[in-house]
Amino acid sequence: MRATVLAQSQPTTRKGILAILLRLGEATANDIATRLEISVQATRRHLRGLEDDGLVEGSSSAEGPGRPSYRWQLTSKGHAQFADGSESFALTLLESLSKELPQDALQSLLQHQAVQQAAQYRERLGDGPLEQRVARLVELRKAEGYVAECDLEAEGWVIREFHCSVMRIAEQFPCVCDQELQLIRHTFPDCQVERVHWRLEAGHSCGFRLTPLA
Repeated sequence: MRATVLAQSQPTTRKGILAILLRLGEATANDIATRLEISVQATRRHLRGLEDDGLVEGSSSAEGPGRPSYRWQLTSKGHAQFADGSESFALTLLESLSKELPQDALQSLLQHQAVQQAAQYRERLGDGPLEQRVARLVELRKAEGYVAECDLEAEGWVIREFHCSVMRIAEQFPCVCDQELQLIRHTFPDCQVERVHWRLEAGHSCGFRLTPLA
């Protein structure tokens, strides 16, 4: 009976490890074990299994005196576990449009799409306080395949997206990222919106800071 319970818990634990690495970017076995409330030994076994499957990779890093720590992160295959299958259609469509349309026409098309989607967002977010609208947008983005969260910082609200459902598209067409920035700006016209993180440049997440206008 105990062996059956352990076997059933393994897929959930593996998914939990992948989700933690997605959010943190990288973490030690101790970090993961603490968050999952399991032993470090069990965590290391799962990490080795995920490594054998090509989903995670580890590397040692020196953090001051003492033994270097071993930190884990997702591989490209690991990130793909969170991907949305509809991106293949969108990627093919964009490839066709880029061949048929001038660059400025494609940019105009994406801008128009951002304005339309922002209008739909604003309708669903309502006219409540900014905190409420930001939280609702995060929930909408989660439903669309993003792994998103929001935090209040000194300068304003920051929306972070750890998994982008159009990442593979953005890698080939970075203009899609500009469209995403315009989308957030049109969704919150009462805020100054700037990009503070961009996965295509560095880091493990995309982020937008929303500063209320006076």
